[in-house]
Amino acid sequence: MSTTTADVDVHPALHAWLPHRQLHPEQPLWTPQQLRHLTESTARDLAAPLSELVRYVSEQRWWSRLALTRGVELWLLSWLPGQGTDPHDHGGAAGSFTVFTGTLDETYRYPGSPLRRAVRTTGSALGFGSGHAHQLRNVSDAPAVTVHAYSPPLVPTRQYESLNDIPAEIPPLPALDMPFSELLARTEEEGP
Repeated sequence: MSTTTADVDVHPALHAWLPHRQLHPEQPLWTPQQLRHLTESTARDLAAPLSELVRYVSEQRWWSRLALTRGVELWLLSWLPGQGTDPHDHGGAAGSFTVFTGTLDETYRYPGSPLRRAVRTTGSALGFGSGHAHQLRNVSDAPAVTVHAYSPPLVPTRQYESLNDIPAEIPPLPALDMPFSELLARTEEEGP
């Protein structure tokens, strides 16, 4: 059970570590740069509680929601060797991820741009806008852990057969306009 105060919900293991003011509950949308700062500072400043919280599951990537406001969602994910995502976008939401430990391979593309590949290692951070489509995979021999943030929260991802299939423009999906309690309930049903 998490700790909810007004329009801020924080994982119970982080309640003493992640101050509500850092989550800016009054802020309706976050920029890619703000999201990057949030994932970087969370990975750096909360290393001890994140290390205790993380789990590894052989069947699929593991995740846990760290915090939620009306403007942002914050997640911790683990990736065993070989685990990854299908090609996807984030439905028009801005996002960020910071590699807490390990290495991930990212293949990504913006509409009208060529496919690119980057190896993201411990400490690497990336903030991206709504046009970013990517595929992440742990191709190393060791587990990896990442911290992710998205704004607006709970915008569904769109899956693609290939990153070559992304359209010339990635139209935004509608953000959820509902009371915070319903938004919170949705995060219990869905992962990042």
